[in-house]
Amino acid sequence: MTIQWFPGHMAKAKRQVEEKLKLVDFVIELVDARAPYSSQNPMLHQVLQQKPKMVLLMKRDLADDGVTNKWISWYKEQDIEAIAVNVDDPKDVQYVIQKAKDMGQEKLERLKKKGVRPRPARAMIIGIPNVGKSTLINRLAKKKITKTGDRPGVTTAQQWIKVKKDFELLDTPGILWPKFEEEIVGYRLATIGTIKDNILPIPDVAAFFIRFLQEHYPSLLQERFGVTADVDDMGEVFDHIGTKRGCLESGGNINYDKVAEVIIRDLRSAKIGRVTLETPDMIQ
Repeated sequence: MTIQWFPGHMAKAKRQVEEKLKLVDFVIELVDARAPYSSQNPMLHQVLQQKPKMVLLMKRDLADDGVTNKWISWYKEQDIEAIAVNVDDPKDVQYVIQKAKDMGQEKLERLKKKGVRPRPARAMIIGIPNVGKSTLINRLAKKKITKTGDRPGVTTAQQWIKVKKDFELLDTPGILWPKFEEEIVGYRLATIGTIKDNILPIPDVAAFFIRFLQEHYPSLLQERFGVTADVDDMGEVFDHIGTKRGCLESGGNINYDKVAEVIIRDLRSAKIGRVTLETPDMIQ
């Protein structure tokens, strides 16, 4: 199954990225630390070409630390600077600023030798929807510059943001690619809330996540929901969780949509624990 989701404003945003790329020294790409590969936009890789890039693994506080470290090592092997970020940790935000200054310094030195007047480093910040870009920008600028929200695609226009005197950011709307050729990519993004919840049936998404927990985080699954890794019948799993969490309709029947919402909400709020949906080994 191919999952397609490409609103018109995202096609426009892609064109704007291509047009504005020449104005910046490097690119800061944001991905979700719980699914770094799936939340990278392959379409943007074609657009960015040889422009220097730094990758920020956002929401590190929700992801498995051990797997996050594996991803940082994987990016390093690709000669890409990668940083795990929790936007609510001031040290993380300051570290991003310092690394951005370092990346821009080489370009500014070249301009200085040419007699060009010194200016702040310029970076374009990009990422797919709902990865935490607006919140990060507000933290970097130390004021509310952009709207934030838990709905994908809150940012809809480009704007320049000054980060002290250190560097300037060109914000861009979150951009998804036209379709997901790999079905599992769509399910991972649906699980963490990157694509809208009505794109895929939420019970299917919850079942996908339960199967993943059974294989990779069985202890977290059992601790949170009382479900063991050897239960194959997903109806039985949903009945158990629905009864335990009170997801009942009139007549005492289980409401499977409500069960699915409980499962997904517990992941997104980290009540299940810190989970990462993919490792570098899964994409090689």
